[in-house]
Amino acid sequence: RFLFMKNKVRMICDCLAPPVKVIQNKRLAQSLSLCGSTLRAPHGCHAQYMANMGSVASLVMSVTINEDDSEMDSGQQTGRKLWGLVVCHHTNPRFVPFPLRYACEFLIQVFGVQISKEVELAAQTREKHILRTQTVLCDMLLRDAPVAIVTQSPNVMDLVKCDGAALYYRKKIWLLGITPTEAQITDIADWLLECHSGSTGLSTDSLMEAGYPGGSVLGDAVCGMAAVKITSKDFLFWFTSHTAK
Repeated sequence: RFLFMKNKVRMICDCLAPPVKVIQNKRLAQSLSLCGSTLRAPHGCHAQYMANMGSVASLVMSVTINEDDSEMDSGQQTGRKLWGLVVCHHTNPRFVPFPLRYACEFLIQVFGVQISKEVELAAQTREKHILRTQTVLCDMLLRDAPVAIVTQSPNVMDLVKCDGAALYYRKKIWLLGITPTEAQITDIADWLLECHSGSTGLSTDSLMEAGYPGGSVLGDAVCGMAAVKITSKDFLFWFTSHTAK
């Protein structure tokens, strides 16, 4: 990702051509970095992968979009992230002249701007939907009817991206989607009251890593959890299934 952010257009003229050694001035303190240069040879395994596909030349263009929470390294553009790649292949050796590469880079930048706008619009639409749902659910809670947030529509699963949700209220349990069993929900509630009594809830990617003793028997169906106290002894749960990272 760093290289694709550093060099927006990457050209390989002939993956079968033998690499040529670059001789640098001996007075240089460090080896010369070619990460932003078109002179950099492709990695051996990548060249072999291209050859196996019957592709000899390639032109790869990076599509970058706005990054809300900037998590980029210092060498990357601040506020941008890699969204995707446009990859062109050729079965024979081919050199793409600079003016054509520059024109392609400009088109990709325009495409990236359009994608950014679409992503931002989708995020705004999603946020508005969540706020509307929040308003409805808060109204249900204010009417002293917490059961309605799981039995009516919209429900708590419309608030958060999850695989299942549960309400533990006055020793009774209501389940939605993929959740632990009622006995396991009761056990999780007891564990929260015992080990996290000082907090208003808990959020974790893995119940097992969070220290829940029964985490190993939940399996892959239930892994992550977010729990919120709605009274001193009652909870609202959201659950996520195991996802490979």
